[in-house]
Amino acid sequence: MRFAIIGGTGVENLPEVERTEQVVTRYGAVTVDFLSHAGEEIAFLSRHGHGHELPPHRINFRANLLALQQLGVTFVYATATVGSMNPTMPPGSAVLVDDFIDLTHGRPSTYYERETDGVAHLEMSDPYCAQMRQRYLQTSGVPVFDGGALVCTQGPRFETASEVRAYRQWGGDLCGMTTVPEVILAKELGLCYATVAIVTNWCTGIADTALSMVSMDQLAKARRGEVVMGFLRTFERADFAERSCRCAQALMPIVPPTTV
Repeated sequence: MRFAIIGGTGVENLPEVERTEQVVTRYGAVTVDFLSHAGEEIAFLSRHGHGHELPPHRINFRANLLALQQLGVTFVYATATVGSMNPTMPPGSAVLVDDFIDLTHGRPSTYYERETDGVAHLEMSDPYCAQMRQRYLQTSGVPVFDGGALVCTQGPRFETASEVRAYRQWGGDLCGMTTVPEVILAKELGLCYATVAIVTNWCTGIADTALSMVSMDQLAKARRGEVVMGFLRTFERADFAERSCRCAQALMPIVPPTTV
């Protein structure tokens, strides 16, 4: 199995789920659905759980990414619903994220924390695989902004207007709650990973409109199926035979793991 999709919710409007499997990792068990498309089996992982029961700060990111690696996955596309602080990226837009600012806290963001794990650093000049982003641009058929910086906040609350003003000064385009540590852990495992963010609302203070979960959910559903079908078309049409990126070399071991 080469391909996986990570989504915020279920697999509506996608090919029928052929089977579901519990993948056991050292960080816990993960439920993974399996789809078939164009002769390929594709893993689909619901980031928040099948019933969307997990808020962003309680997601077991380490188990999720490790489960995909244990399945043999190399290429991962993910969706994320976000707010926009960039006037050129209104609600309804899709954005290929190319960078992030991490404002989370207390979320385990590495596999290298035990003495037996060794010591390693992670090179992050290309956090979201440029090759995956180009593949999506060229083959998905989905209108999408090429590039945007995502400010990842802790949640579950939304940001204040003063916070958003600060994030804009830092160069942020979008606000979300789930890209970190997912993108970091994918890079530690050597996976090629890219996120398409779906803009569901203006960030606080950007527009004089009140947030509505109903309208945000409706807009997410309206675009999510299109974006994820773009993932499937990309898996079908793009050339994945070679990796010209450096995702597999981003991890820089300092002290090798040891066995007990």
